[in-house]
Amino acid sequence: MIYHILTLFPEMIEQGLGHSVIKRALDEKKIQLDLVNIRDFAGNKHNHVDDYPYGGGAGMVMQAKPIFDAYNNIKKRLKAPCPVIYMSPQGKPFNNEIAKKYSKLDEMVILCGHYEGVDERIIEEIVTEEISVGDYVLTGGELGAMIVVDATSRMIEGVLNKEESHQTDTFEDGLLEYPQYTRPPQFNGKSVPSVLISGNHKNVDKWRREQALKRTLEKRPDLLAKAKLSKSDKKYIAKLLNEAEMKGNTD
Repeated sequence: MIYHILTLFPEMIEQGLGHSVIKRALDEKKIQLDLVNIRDFAGNKHNHVDDYPYGGGAGMVMQAKPIFDAYNNIKKRLKAPCPVIYMSPQGKPFNNEIAKKYSKLDEMVILCGHYEGVDERIIEEIVTEEISVGDYVLTGGELGAMIVVDATSRMIEGVLNKEESHQTDTFEDGLLEYPQYTRPPQFNGKSVPSVLISGNHKNVDKWRREQALKRTLEKRPDLLAKAKLSKSDKKYIAKLLNEAEMKGNTD
């Protein structure tokens, strides 16, 4: 996977992704970053790439031409047409399924906006998809781009080793992940659940599945509607709901 990222702050992305699993993936050439500074295409001695918005209003707007020229520079290196993602609070909410979809690509372009955003004509001209990382506004698209790169890269074969496998991650099967424990077995009077040190893998798997269902029901019940649930999963959820109802009636 090659991530071509159009940004005003390439060093911010380089530093943010230069650690841990993603750094290793970069070092091993499992993924590549092609960071393109939009200011390099400003076409003026002060490298200005923004201007006042037509119609008035607060803030500045990134101009279309520097972005367009920067994108054309990338386009020359693309092996084939690929998605151009604009990081925007108006975009589709980014999630695990989108990360999976992106992970199957050979290349993608990510545009990081700034100030009050980019000239609408650049969205019409080159952007194929707008993506949001949450219902809030960031100073720029760089943090969002790093989230997309990180989440997507973890899905690419060879990026995670066996111990870091994403197969049991939160959202992987539509559920939140089960609780995790490590040594020591006792901490501040709290013990590791005995089933986890029993050596019975079948019971461990059962406990983990039930805990994932319980956590999802408690914290994100909305996820259950789309989760992959077996008959035993549904039976366990019904049991939890019945217990909660009985407890509510006695409180």
